[in-house]
Amino acid sequence: MAEVLNSIWSFLSHLLHFELWGNDLIRLSVKSLLQVILLFAVARYGFWALTRVFLRNKSGNTYDEGRKYTIIQISKYLIYTVVIVIALETIGVKVTALLAASTALFVGLGLGLQDAFKDLSSGVIILMERTLTVGDIIQMQDQIGKVEAVGLRTTTVRTRDDILIIVPNSRLTNEVVINLTHSEETTRFSINVSVAFGSDTERVARILKKIALDHPESDPIQEPLVILKDFGDSALIFELNFYTRNLFFVEKIKSEIRFEIDKQFRTEKIIIPFPQRTVWHGPERVTQFGDGIVGAGEVRSSETDAPSNRPF
Repeated sequence: MAEVLNSIWSFLSHLLHFELWGNDLIRLSVKSLLQVILLFAVARYGFWALTRVFLRNKSGNTYDEGRKYTIIQISKYLIYTVVIVIALETIGVKVTALLAASTALFVGLGLGLQDAFKDLSSGVIILMERTLTVGDIIQMQDQIGKVEAVGLRTTTVRTRDDILIIVPNSRLTNEVVINLTHSEETTRFSINVSVAFGSDTERVARILKKIALDHPESDPIQEPLVILKDFGDSALIFELNFYTRNLFFVEKIKSEIRFEIDKQFRTEKIIIPFPQRTVWHGPERVTQFGDGIVGAGEVRSSETDAPSNRPF
């Protein structure tokens, strides 16, 4: 029996030390290959277990979703970096010697992959500074979307059309990005409304303010603000400012408020004028009052009574 066990052990020992690949840099045997596989499996399971413990722990509830995601992502990258270094040492690769011997290679890779390294460095900056986190509503140029995931190289953004956009992180750090949810829970938006000259401005302001207050998505704590913004060429221009927490669908909220404004103005006989321009031709005299323009067609007496200089 002992001889059988010794032979089995001898066979397993020879099998584990069997060299699959070998040169001056790498010594890959069956034993080292199994160690690398086991190392990555333990790292993967260990990271999963730590994530579950962190999310279920009461101390993890003190962080918002964006901070939790940042902590988990940075921890994952650190763990796998250490695991890769240990795995290289396990198969016989001297990491320090490899780095020293590959300096020229890294210079070439840096020149050829400078955009990729720029994205990687930008990803680290975003994760560390937390300028963008999962769940934030951002605006890039005319595109508004919600951040779904922040990686080392790219960030995934979901638009209002339910389309996923993969954005390189360098764009998020080098271009102007408006984070609508970074500072406050509520954000102010505005709607421009035009009414005809001669309209009761105080009544218009009351109607606009009530419409904003009655909308279910309008923040009841922040009071809407109505401003007489300008005297336009064809109308009085009002600006309705309201606050809402539903930033992702704010265009839908604006549309609903505009529908209600049109409905209320029709009921209250308030006119929304279309652009127009009146040109008076001839010796007419025009007098303008609060209710409109009157007095058209009158002829100046100075012109009618003036003596004629025409030769007979």
